[in-house]
Amino acid sequence: MRKQILLLALGLFTLASFAQKKELKVAERAIKKQDFTTAVASINDAEKLIANADSKLKAKFYFLKGQAFAGKKEYAIAAKAYNALFDYERQIKKQRYSSKAMPLLNALKNEVNRRAFTLNDMKNYKESSEAFYLRYTLDKKDTLYLNNAAQLAFQVKEYDKAFEYYTKLKDLGYTGIRDVFEATEVGTNEKTTFSSKREMDLMVKSGKYSNPKVAKSPSKRVDNLKVLVSILSIQKKHSEALALIQKIRKEEPNNLQLLLTEAFLYNDLKQPKKFEALMREATEKDPTNPELFYNIGIVNYNEKNIEQAIKYFSKAVELKPDFPKGNWMLANAMLLKDVELMNKMNDLPPSDMKNYDKLEKERKNLYKKTLPILEKADKQERTKSTVRLLMSIYEQLEMTDKASEMRNLLKTMN
Repeated sequence: MRKQILLLALGLFTLASFAQKKELKVAERAIKKQDFTTAVASINDAEKLIANADSKLKAKFYFLKGQAFAGKKEYAIAAKAYNALFDYERQIKKQRYSSKAMPLLNALKNEVNRRAFTLNDMKNYKESSEAFYLRYTLDKKDTLYLNNAAQLAFQVKEYDKAFEYYTKLKDLGYTGIRDVFEATEVGTNEKTTFSSKREMDLMVKSGKYSNPKVAKSPSKRVDNLKVLVSILSIQKKHSEALALIQKIRKEEPNNLQLLLTEAFLYNDLKQPKKFEALMREATEKDPTNPELFYNIGIVNYNEKNIEQAIKYFSKAVELKPDFPKGNWMLANAMLLKDVELMNKMNDLPPSDMKNYDKLEKERKNLYKKTLPILEKADKQERTKSTVRLLMSIYEQLEMTDKASEMRNLLKTMN
């Protein structure tokens, strides 16, 4: 009885092996004829039986599967088959098909790569992102393509995909740091970047360039983490965004860019006190950055904290005199005092002319003090707002010619 069962099992195995070989021969012939539909159908039939196949047949199956699906433009399945072949032949320590499959996989990668860049050049960013992601899946060591896919997905507001891709980059520890090959052109002293060390060395050897250097490009890690937070914020997932940025900041407590990302997240959430506290912390880390002081000035201006607003706007323009919006906001903050003076004047009884005249004089002095700052802002960046406010102050100071000039100028502005 046992002998009969064994013979039956051997018979079934032989039949299965014969069926596998038959399907693979059909697939092989179809591939040669470029009939990839038939090839894929035969591969799918063979796959149901391949688990118990011998090593030679199994390796051939993966090889043919890669070709069949590549022919159908189903590159991800094709690449998976080729990579399964490489893994399998490494495992059994016999290289029957790997050497033939490697150039086919490389050609497949190159084709997808060209398509991704062509779509990008055509400004078809959505499909370009998909192609770059496909290129990444063909060889997951090439994380640059995943980064390209993430950037383009974010650009076209495919936020779910962008979040998925950027999360993968974070989990992979992607930095994007690469070697940058630079040399100085003889005669012009201009730095030139080369695509490879070999190219740089050849140009230096030619005598046209000198001082070759291999530098490192900046890390993209923090920028990518900031995009993750931005996506959550855009999707109104504010608690998740805060949790993520706070977690990241614990890992990098001294990173100014991450601190600012958290600060502006609080600003978006209309929490000015927390925003200001973080911005103050930022000024301690970067005390010469005018934008930081400007932003603290904005918070105080919106809260009507006049003296604090003036203080921070003044510091901003001290650090950067050529700062149109800084000078403009400094002038506006100073003029908030005019409202206070007007309210005091309106509260006086008609008989108190002495204090009325005193307050009027303070107003005039305020205008005189504000005028050069406002003129500077207008000179640096003229807008309807700067011209209109200048016209008003010139009128208050009875500078009629200047007021007329601004009035006429305003009429010509669109």
